[in-house]
Amino acid sequence: MSAQCEVTAKHSAGSEMDFFERYLSLWVAICIFAGIGLGHLFPVLFQNIAKLEIAHVNLPVAILIWLMIIPMLLKVDFTALHRVKEHWKGVGVTLFINWAVKPFSMALLGWLFIHNLFAPYLPAHQLDSYIAGLILLAAAPCTAMVFVWSRLSGGEPNFTLTQVALNDTIMIFAFGPIVALLLGLSAITVPWDTLFLSVVLYIVLPVVFAQIWRRHLISAGGDELLQKRLDSLHTPSLIALLTTLVLLFGFQGEQILAQPMVILLLAVPILIQVYFNSGLAYLLNKKFGVEHCVAAPSALIGASNFFELAVATAIVLFGFQSGAALATVVGVLVEVPVMLSVVKIVNRTKNWYQAESPRSP
Repeated sequence: MSAQCEVTAKHSAGSEMDFFERYLSLWVAICIFAGIGLGHLFPVLFQNIAKLEIAHVNLPVAILIWLMIIPMLLKVDFTALHRVKEHWKGVGVTLFINWAVKPFSMALLGWLFIHNLFAPYLPAHQLDSYIAGLILLAAAPCTAMVFVWSRLSGGEPNFTLTQVALNDTIMIFAFGPIVALLLGLSAITVPWDTLFLSVVLYIVLPVVFAQIWRRHLISAGGDELLQKRLDSLHTPSLIALLTTLVLLFGFQGEQILAQPMVILLLAVPILIQVYFNSGLAYLLNKKFGVEHCVAAPSALIGASNFFELAVATAIVLFGFQSGAALATVVGVLVEVPVMLSVVKIVNRTKNWYQAESPRSP
């Protein structure tokens, strides 16, 4: 183990997820039942909320999404981009998985499972919409939770920060075209103006706003003030996520009650793509002689999804009641337990990883 990885391992030894993060899947499950129940009891209320939109953008959801995304983007330091060369092999592997493998493998899995194997058990009019949601889920790498996964796996923090900054930069330009390409290949009509609006509203503007705010906080009180603000925004951000899920399931409730197996069926391709992409990234890093403290977060970043962006874009493109919105929410449901299992795998295989792997210079 290199000195750098040894220091990182000691620093990460006592790291834990906080209460909300650890039980996020439980909160999501509660929101499912709460949303379904409230939607059944107060259908007029949810219909009125759905009408509060401008240019296909639902205003309450837009506010909630911003409350989710801004705190995540505050963590990203784009000045870290100059450090890409320090871990160029790990960065290269992660970029390959995130942008050349994951979106396309998800589209393939969606076609295989949703349009073929599971088609008899799903509502026929929603099949294309489900696939669209899966594509949206896989088309952008995670921004926030990867810092948690990296910490829990003893990941090298400078690599993680650099990789997230680079992915966010690429996402500004690549998310829209990749989504449009894959939806087009799946014969799903793409409203380009609405997709462009989603990119501007949920990627470009939040990135600009967060970076301006970050610089202001650092100039006013340094990293200590930045961390204090991040800590104060953490709980409101999670509450915004859970509130959005209640709204979504308030509209999806009748469909779910009619076919309760939908969530389990949608989870299958999501689970496969997480393990496939994380495993591929992990093995490629080993082949190229990358240190474990870089390979572990590389595998985790390669597999995780920016589900907040996916949820927002699905709502804008297809609506609250769409299969696309439901598919992205299933991604939220499985994210934490599945990624924690990947963390355990990379931690338990550390000795195997290091045993026969040549060391990169």
